[in-house]
Amino acid sequence: MARRRHRSGSINAWPGYVDALSSLLMVVTFVLLVFVLGQEFLSAAINQREHTLANLKQELTHLSDMLSLSEAKVKTLSNAEQEQRNMVASLKSQLDERQHQLEAAQNHAKEVEGAQLGNIADLSSQISELTRQLQAISSALEIEKKNEADKDARITELGQKLNIALADKVNQLQRYRSEFFGRLRDILKSQPGVSIVGDRFVFQSEILFPSGSATLTPTGQKRLLTLARTFREVAATIPADVPWILRVDGHADKQPIRSAFPSNWELSSARAITVVKTLIVNGVNPHHIAATAFSGYQPLDNGSSPEALARNRRIEFRLTDR
Repeated sequence: MARRRHRSGSINAWPGYVDALSSLLMVVTFVLLVFVLGQEFLSAAINQREHTLANLKQELTHLSDMLSLSEAKVKTLSNAEQEQRNMVASLKSQLDERQHQLEAAQNHAKEVEGAQLGNIADLSSQISELTRQLQAISSALEIEKKNEADKDARITELGQKLNIALADKVNQLQRYRSEFFGRLRDILKSQPGVSIVGDRFVFQSEILFPSGSATLTPTGQKRLLTLARTFREVAATIPADVPWILRVDGHADKQPIRSAFPSNWELSSARAITVVKTLIVNGVNPHHIAATAFSGYQPLDNGSSPEALARNRRIEFRLTDR
C-alpha cells in the first residue's frame, strides 16, 4: 500500500511539470508516455508478484494444514511415523523453496521499483536542465534581437549619411562640370562644329579628323590643346575625394565604312583613343580619363541626309562620376 501511494504521488506530480514546461509540450508528453507505460508495466509486474505471493501463502496454509494432519497421524499411527516424517520433510523443503521464490519475487519487485524511481529522478533532472537551457536560449534571443535592432538602426543611419555624402559629391561634380563646360563655351563659342548636348560637350568629327581616319588634323590638335588646358585648370580645383572621370566617347554614322578600318566600331574606338592619348600628352591625368566607342548605335539624328550623318559623326566629352 505504501508503494501504491508512492506511485500515485509520482503520477500526480506530472501535471505540475507539464504546466511548468509548456514550451516543451511534445518532449514532456513523450517522456510522460514512457513513464506511464513504465508504471503500468511495473504495476502489472507487482500485481503478478502479489498474486503469486497469495498463491504461495495459500499453498503454505495448505501445507501447514497437511503438516498438522500428518503430525496428528503420527500420534495415532505409529506404523506410518517414518512415512509422515518424510512427507513433512518434503513439505518443509517445498515450503522453503516457495519461501525463496517469494523472497526473490519481492526483491525483484523492489529492484524494478527502484529502477523506475531512478528513471523518474533522471527525467526530472533532465527536465530541469532543459528548462535552464531554454531560459538561457530565450535570454540570448532577446539580446540578439536587441542587437539586430541596433544594427538596423545604425545601418539606416549610415545609409542616410551615405546618401547625403553621395548627393554632395554629385552636386560637387555637377558644379565642376558646369564650370568646365562654361569655360569651354566661352573659349569655343564662335567655333563651328562645337556644341553642348545635355551634359556632353560635342565636337563634330570633321573638325578633328579627316574622313575615315583616326589621325588628328592640325585644327583638331589646336582644339584639343585648348580643351586640355581648360580641363587641367578645372581639374586642379576638384577635391581629391571626388570620384570623377572625363569620358571620351567616339561615335560614327550608320553607313558602312570604306577605309582601313574593318567597321565603324574600330573607327569610333580609334578616334576616342587618339583623343585620350593627345589629352594625356598635353597634361591630363590618365587616372581621370577614359575612352569608349559606340559605333553608329547612339545617333543624335536618325535621318539619312548628309547633314544628319555628319551630325552623328562626333567626339563627345562627358565629366561624370567614376
